[in-house]
Amino acid sequence: MNGLLRLEEVGQFLLSILLFNQLNYAWWVFPACILLPDLSMIGYLVNTKIGAWLYNIFHHKLVAIMVLTLGFTLNNSTITLIGLVLFGHSAMDRIFGYGLKFNDDFKHTHLGWIGKKK
Repeated sequence: MNGLLRLEEVGQFLLSILLFNQLNYAWWVFPACILLPDLSMIGYLVNTKIGAWLYNIFHHKLVAIMVLTLGFTLNNSTITLIGLVLFGHSAMDRIFGYGLKFNDDFKHTHLGWIGKKK
């Protein structure tokens, strides 16, 4: 089952690249921006609750789809790009086993524990 779920995430990541190619940006913009959502981890400097909340906002696919839809609706390529980066990054994270965070520990995700088992 894990392989099937990863394959689904690969498809979503490839979809984000395909949709990015429909925008009028240089090819390097997408790879340059793809890790920007990880800046949300700065919330963990405060505590795990704020860290998880901030991280989850920037890594939730529904948020990404809403931003993407807003960009399409307003015909605004910058907002569309932001939505695609959020969506693509979230899919990429899930490919590698990083999921949405619980607020007790950074390594506790909806996909299970990251790294060694507790």
